[in-house]
Amino acid sequence: MEISIIALPLIASIISGCFGKLIGDRSSEIVTSLLVTIAAILSAFVLYEVIFNDYQDNIVIATWINSGTLDVNWSMKIDSLSAIMLVVVTSVSSLVHIYSIGYMSHDPHKPRFMAYLSLFTFAMLMLVTSDNFIQLFFGWEGVGLCSYFLIGFWFKKETANAAAIKAFVVNRVGDFGFALGIFLIFYLFGTVNYSEVFELIPTVVDKNIVFLGIEVNAVDLICLLLFVGAMGKSAQILLHTWLPDAMEGPTPVSALIHAATMVTAGVFLVVRCSPIYEYSELALNIITIVGMSTAFFAATVALVQTDIKKIIAYSTCSQLGYMFFATGVGAYNVAMFHLFTHAFFKALLFLGSGSVIHAFKDEQNINNMGGVWKKLPYTYSLMIIGTLALTGFPFLSGFYSKDAIIEFAYLRGNTTGYYAAGIGIITAFLTSIYSWRLIFKTFHGEYNNKDIKIEETHESPLVMLIPLVLLSIGAIFAGYIFKELFVGYGGVNNFWKDSIFFLKPLSTEHPPIWFLVLTPILVILSIPIAYYLFVKNKNLPHQIANVNKPLYNFLLNKWYFDELYDLLIVNPSKKFGLFLWKFFDVKLIDGFGPDGISTLIKKFSLKANKFQSGYIYQYAFVMLIGFSALLTFLMIK
Repeated sequence: MEISIIALPLIASIISGCFGKLIGDRSSEIVTSLLVTIAAILSAFVLYEVIFNDYQDNIVIATWINSGTLDVNWSMKIDSLSAIMLVVVTSVSSLVHIYSIGYMSHDPHKPRFMAYLSLFTFAMLMLVTSDNFIQLFFGWEGVGLCSYFLIGFWFKKETANAAAIKAFVVNRVGDFGFALGIFLIFYLFGTVNYSEVFELIPTVVDKNIVFLGIEVNAVDLICLLLFVGAMGKSAQILLHTWLPDAMEGPTPVSALIHAATMVTAGVFLVVRCSPIYEYSELALNIITIVGMSTAFFAATVALVQTDIKKIIAYSTCSQLGYMFFATGVGAYNVAMFHLFTHAFFKALLFLGSGSVIHAFKDEQNINNMGGVWKKLPYTYSLMIIGTLALTGFPFLSGFYSKDAIIEFAYLRGNTTGYYAAGIGIITAFLTSIYSWRLIFKTFHGEYNNKDIKIEETHESPLVMLIPLVLLSIGAIFAGYIFKELFVGYGGVNNFWKDSIFFLKPLSTEHPPIWFLVLTPILVILSIPIAYYLFVKNKNLPHQIANVNKPLYNFLLNKWYFDELYDLLIVNPSKKFGLFLWKFFDVKLIDGFGPDGISTLIKKFSLKANKFQSGYIYQYAFVMLIGFSALLTFLMIK
């Protein structure tokens, strides 16, 4: 059964990708959706067994690498952590597959698209079920490759191609650090299997090694190198620039990448490696700082964006920051809790935005929408649920998981934890403002689209709405149902078992009442504030932007990260590349190589051609000279 979970998406991908033209578009959609849905049902059964029957296993599928001390298998590690990820990945993926049947109905390449979705799912499942770092890296690179395929799916659009390349290249930066971390692990321990590495970590806690001429602690270096990989995959600040551009792909791709699969891989990596990170206070503090910085940065940028998908993309970036600073303060289980709930409401918001885009005939600018809440009642209601869950409105899923992160950051008791808690509260308020800005400007106020009449907008078909309804159930109830399992102290002891390692037990204290109610109060107050700003007094945001023009442009241009990278990295690299090409390649290598030799031969040929005069006495003279030279040579010899 367990092997079927990873095999079914791979089979679906092969059938749709290789035989899509033979079986037709509809059959490709049905086969891929059906097989991934079966995988989701089997994953739910595995989670049930893990929760209620303490099921754990390590299923070896095949021997992969056996060379010296390197012994790597293809295997499935089933424990609490992988079981949760199996349910998250397959459930969201199955709903995205079904949703795509309606959303991509007019696309001429449906079998290829469905094949990519299924292959993406397979790669992520290989990542989360690995029992060693090599198989993890295989799945890691697999989702990176599939993201390139999916982001650039509409390859005739230059912007889509550029976004796909950008995502691939930025992730290679992170993956380079990740690969170095794996090399270092094998260098120190002679193995890459989780169980063996985690068992040996305490033996190198005090070991120092020289890296780039600097003596550093071995465990600190391993953690930081692995985290560089996590930063790239999960779009943390400095390596985040690919994430908003990835919106060039079809909307189902955005939901799959940003809700349950690729971007959560970095969080999963840190949680899986908790037996390593618990021995590195330096790495945990850096993760906390990077996470809270990303959360705040992305929230500020989302305040002024106008593309409906990019607003939600920056929201994803911000929520991932929450997850990371939860791991940084040692609350790995809380990070997984937020990852779990976030998958439902973020997929709901992305697919809901796709429904809006579908109604507006591919329009994505929220300034060109408005006044359609009566025309799109189901999409509107479902996106309201997703927004309430995202903002942490009391008693919805985001309320339980996000507030738990802020509380545990506060309970950490150190300076970094207090800063993280404060930034988390401010970010929660900003999240609520930009989320309701999206809702109000999209569905309320005046209808602002000049190209499409309001009568032409229409609700999405059932095949697109049913996945939204199912996701909304998760967005409402997942937090309440699973809080005790993920976060409750009995849940930590009984559910997570050895899948998460706590060197220091989490605090069992409760923050003061004022701290507990602060975030919900700010979240509730943000709704009338956003309504006033974006519906009642729509000129006020423009006036604020005009008064604070430099700040507005700073946020609109995403803190100028892209421009900074162009200035410091991209343009100098291009100039250096042109110099190498024109000087070394063209002038030196080609000049003294093939081009130089051919030029020399050509010149000799032109000179020799002058001897072809047509006069016999000249030919005789040349023959005589040649004969004389030959005789001289023979006599000397």
